[in-house]
Amino acid sequence: MKNFTHCVPTKFVFGRGAEDEAGAQVAAFGGTKALIHYGGGSAVRSGLIARVEKSLDAAGIAHVSLGGAQPNPRDTLVYQGIELARREGVDFILAVGGGSAIDSGKAIARGAGYDGDFWDFFCGKAKLTKSLPVGAVLTMAAAGSESSNSCVITQASTKTKRGVRSEFNRCRFAIMDPELPMTLPPYQIASGATDILAHIMERYFTSDTEVDLIDRMAEGAMQAVIRAARIAVKDPQNYDAQAQLMWASTVAHNDTLGVGRTQDWGSHQIEHELSALYDVAHGAGLAVVFPAWMRYHMEKNVMRFAQFAVRVYGCAMNFENPAETALRGIEAHEAFLREIGMPLTLKELGAKTGDIPALAAHTKKTNPDGTTGGVFPMTPADIEAILQIADRD
Repeated sequence: MKNFTHCVPTKFVFGRGAEDEAGAQVAAFGGTKALIHYGGGSAVRSGLIARVEKSLDAAGIAHVSLGGAQPNPRDTLVYQGIELARREGVDFILAVGGGSAIDSGKAIARGAGYDGDFWDFFCGKAKLTKSLPVGAVLTMAAAGSESSNSCVITQASTKTKRGVRSEFNRCRFAIMDPELPMTLPPYQIASGATDILAHIMERYFTSDTEVDLIDRMAEGAMQAVIRAARIAVKDPQNYDAQAQLMWASTVAHNDTLGVGRTQDWGSHQIEHELSALYDVAHGAGLAVVFPAWMRYHMEKNVMRFAQFAVRVYGCAMNFENPAETALRGIEAHEAFLREIGMPLTLKELGAKTGDIPALAAHTKKTNPDGTTGGVFPMTPADIEAILQIADRD
C-alpha cells in the first residue's frame, strides 16, 4: 500500500427531511447571504427550493437564486453565477441538485473570488488559492461531487470538458435525503448508478499489490450498488435502495475507496469527450466506454480483472485460463448495464464513427509524456482503438 493523506472535511446530514437543515448548516459555516444554485424546474415544482428557502429564512440567511444548471454544466451559466454572486455580495454558495448543479456551484464559488477568467483553473493557467464556501443539497446519487475534490465544467464554445481537482472543491456540508431522488426517471437512476460504479472501478483496477483491505471495501460497495440499482430502477420509491445509492455515490468519489493505490481515470477522460460533443449523460457515456476500456487492457493485468469477475459478479475462476474468467466478468458487467437500461455502443449514444479520430486526439493528456491514464497510459492511438471497440453493432 502506498503512502497517502486522506481528509474528508465535509459534514453529512443524512435522512428524511434533511433539507430542512440547510439554513442551520449555512449559518454554522459562517454564511450570511447565499446563492441558491439549482437545475431545472423540477426542484421548484416539487417544493424543494421553497423548503430550502424557508430553512434559510428561519436561520436569518439572506438569499438569491440562479436556476438552469444542466447535465454537463456549461461555463456560460457559471459566468452568470459569478456576476450575480459579486453583484449581490454573496458569501456562500448552496447547490441544490445532482453533480451538475454542484459542480456548477463550485465553479461559481471559485470564480467569484478570482480577478481573472474562472476557466483559467480548468485549462491550467491558474491554480486555486481561495474560494467561497459551498454546501450541497443532493437530489441525485451519481457524481459524488457532494464531498469529492473534483469539479468538471464544459466550455460551450469549444465543446471542451475539463476537470479540476483541489481541496477547495470540497463542500462544507452535504444534505442527503434519499426521498429526493424518488422522482427521477429510471434512466437517470441507472445512469447515476453506472457513474458510481465507474468511480469505484477507476480506483479498483490498479497495478498495486497488497491492497486487499480497500479491494474488499470496493468490491462490497460495487455489489451493494448493483443490488440497489436493480431495485431502484424498477421501484424508485424504495427508500432503502435510494439510501444505499446515495451514500455509495459519496464514498465512491471522496477517495475513501481509493487510498494507498495507483488510480487510472483514463475512461473518464475519454467519456468527457463524448459528453462534451454529444451532450450525453455522463453515466451513459461511461457505460459505453468502460467495458471497451476493460476489453482493451484486460490482458495487461489479467488477474486483477479475473478478481473483479469472481468477487463482484460471482464468476467461476478458471485457473488454467484466467483471461476467460476476466472476459466473463466484463460480459457480466455489460449484462448488468443492459439490464438497467444503459447503452453499450457508440451508436446508441448517437456518436459517429467518423468522429473517433478527433475524439481520441482531443482527449485530455494527463501524463507528462502526453499519454492519458494512471495505470494504463494510453496514446491517442490506444484511445482510438478503445472507441473502435465501443463502435460495435
